[in-house]
Amino acid sequence: MATAMPIKRRKNRGQQRGRSVEPGALGEVQALLGDEPRRRDLLIEFLHRIQDKFGHLAARHLTALAHEMKLSTAEVYEVATFYDSFDIVKEGEDPPPAVTVGVCDSVTCEMYGAQALIDELKQAFGDKVRVRNMPCLGRCAMAPIAVVGRKPVDYADRDKVTRTVARGEIEPEIPDYINYRRYREDGGYKTLLDVVEGRITREQVFKNMEDSNLRGLGGAGFPAGKKWRTVADQPAPRYAAINIDESEPGTFKDRYFLERDPHRFIEGALIAAHVVGIAGMWFYLRDEYHACRTILEAELAALKADPPCELPPLNLRRGAGAYICGEESGMIESIEGRRGMPRLRPPFVAIKGLWGRPTLEQNLETLHWVRDILEKGAEWFAEGGRHGRKGLRAFSVSGRVKRPGVHRAPAGITMQELIDEHCDGMADGHEFYAYLTGGASGGILPASMSDVPLDFDTLQEYGCFIGSAAMIVLSQQDTAMQAALNTMRFFNHESCGKCTPCRVGTAKAAGLMAESMWDLDKLNDLAIVMVDASICGLGQAAPNNLKSVMKYFPEELKNGS
Repeated sequence: MATAMPIKRRKNRGQQRGRSVEPGALGEVQALLGDEPRRRDLLIEFLHRIQDKFGHLAARHLTALAHEMKLSTAEVYEVATFYDSFDIVKEGEDPPPAVTVGVCDSVTCEMYGAQALIDELKQAFGDKVRVRNMPCLGRCAMAPIAVVGRKPVDYADRDKVTRTVARGEIEPEIPDYINYRRYREDGGYKTLLDVVEGRITREQVFKNMEDSNLRGLGGAGFPAGKKWRTVADQPAPRYAAINIDESEPGTFKDRYFLERDPHRFIEGALIAAHVVGIAGMWFYLRDEYHACRTILEAELAALKADPPCELPPLNLRRGAGAYICGEESGMIESIEGRRGMPRLRPPFVAIKGLWGRPTLEQNLETLHWVRDILEKGAEWFAEGGRHGRKGLRAFSVSGRVKRPGVHRAPAGITMQELIDEHCDGMADGHEFYAYLTGGASGGILPASMSDVPLDFDTLQEYGCFIGSAAMIVLSQQDTAMQAALNTMRFFNHESCGKCTPCRVGTAKAAGLMAESMWDLDKLNDLAIVMVDASICGLGQAAPNNLKSVMKYFPEELKNGS
């Protein structure tokens, strides 16, 4: 006689699957969330709250969060595992040590001994403190950089880091900056009021933006005035997303402005919001900028408490350690509470962005210049350029120069001029050898080509681009091959994995580039596939430094790394 098969009973719709919810964990999560609405777009914010409280994300808390937000546990896990900021502890695993020390291993920090520092710290701390490699922390002018908890340690060495850990210093110092009261006393938000009250018309704002030749300074370079008009012409409601996810290795200009004069860019954002007709604004700040987050939280609160005029809803969102979220559609996915995976385009975010609505996406530095352009005139900004170029730029300069840092200089300045006029020349004992033109993704040029104007559209013929104007200067003590390998490893780590050419291509290229002698045919094939077939700019730009080495540094290739 046939054996009767057991009947599988289906769970009721909405019933939690998998791990059961622990009442204690649910109570802890509910206490952390308080009266906040359990909206999907707040998922990443809630994950941060749990990790900030407990130092990691335990399985029991993730299950409780899923239950509380009426999401599947898988949905919560797929978001939490996407972002580097989150430490997920599986059932049965030990949580990480109470203190984590991160050491940046990007190009500039590597040049200044980051890997040796990591090895020394691991030996010094043993199992008591977790030591981990981290991508660029946006403080390249003070390389090498470590971070203890949330506290950055500039010009880090073993003694500095161990003393910081011993003192229990894990929170960042807040720099002196122009707060809301000081900004208003110095005439801040007067230009916004002139726009709101009609003394500067909407059309005048658009025309000033267009005539100034201000372009998106996050890297894409799209004309700001044209973008504002495009979004303004779309049906309401329209939203704005302000991109402060400054994660390009070598770039730190947005942090520089935010830590000194935050309301200047906020005023620019509010001017854009008024003339475009924005119904809500989201500020997306990279997670590693802890001091900046404290500043922005305080200053947005002060602005809302005593507004100069009616404001649209202003929301601050905390990134979670994903370079890909600097790409505008990846950032929008993250703001909506999902993995920051870029969308296929078209449609562009100006047409279909946040929650499917037209969205104005703009970088912090672009908005920083808006007030000056309206007060001093479009000509003032446009005439600031050099060598036939228009405008001003904030260059993030790091590497082998005497005075690294953020330098405001004419668009179109050459690298040699930038070193001589703004950086006080090369560091002692170093001779100018090469430079990265746009952080990890811009390309590498030899010192013999230091007379090329640095601006949008001037570097493409050399296989490079300026991007966010992150200039990393190499000397005779460095090699372009090692710099290119460092950046390829970075792209491999930061690839979101959505498309095969990027996910597989960066991994394969990094492996080939780690060899002392490069297989140029294979690397060239990989570069072509990544450029032609990757979905977004990460995969398309990842081979730029590789291709630059093959084109401009044949002696290095001949001799090997």
